Amino acid sequence: MLDILYEDNHLIAVNKVAGDLVQGDQTGDLPLVEKVKSYIKKKYNKPGAVFLGVIHRLDRPTSGVVIFARTSKALTRMNQQFKERKTDKIYWAIVLPKIKPPSATLTHWLIRNTKMNKSFAHDLEVNDSKKAVLHYKKLRDLDRYVVLKIRLETGRHHQIRCQLTHMGFPVKGDLKYGAKRSNPDGSIDLHARSLSIDHPTTKERINIVAPPPSKPLWNFALSD
Repeated sequence: MLDILYEDNHLIAVNKVAGDLVQGDQTGDLPLVEKVKSYIKKKYNKPGAVFLGVIHRLDRPTSGVVIFARTSKALTRMNQQFKERKTDKIYWAIVLPKIKPPSATLTHWLIRNTKMNKSFAHDLEVNDSKKAVLHYKKLRDLDRYVVLKIRLETGRHHQIRCQLTHMGFPVKGDLKYGAKRSNPDGSIDLHARSLSIDHPTTKERINIVAPPPSKPLWNFALSD
């Protein structure tokens, strides 16, 4: 069952569950884009193929806001918006309580190893690296973890996971990037909380918010 966060004739946004692929890969698993196409086809009784453009992606073990374009015009305009960094992407992460200071801007240079499907952070620029910038702030202390709010300034491969690990506080459950234990469901506790965009036709600013997974730690993080 899809959790639809926003829908009109031009865009559709869903709350991706951890484990879903946004777009197909070599695994052959049914990706989210195809699930959304099926939803549109059934809801609107559309004959033939349904157009749905992939604008951006989330890592498979993460959850949160993913937005798709329902028209080619919307896809072109949204691609340009992401390219020009006119969107505002907010993530929440549950990490080990080693955060110092409680808020900061992190700037690193990342190198992507495609064979390992992993990125590595460097404090100074090196050959073939790409600059990565994020801003984080501690939202809440949990029993053994901390909840961070993260705003991405750039959108590099595994950027949040890589940069946080480089600073010594990996995302809970993220074995690839240094967590000591996996989560039972294979997820990592990184959630794309919100995405702010300019609507491709009306130009109105839209902020799409995704509730985090219904899991004990996230529930406690949201409690008063």
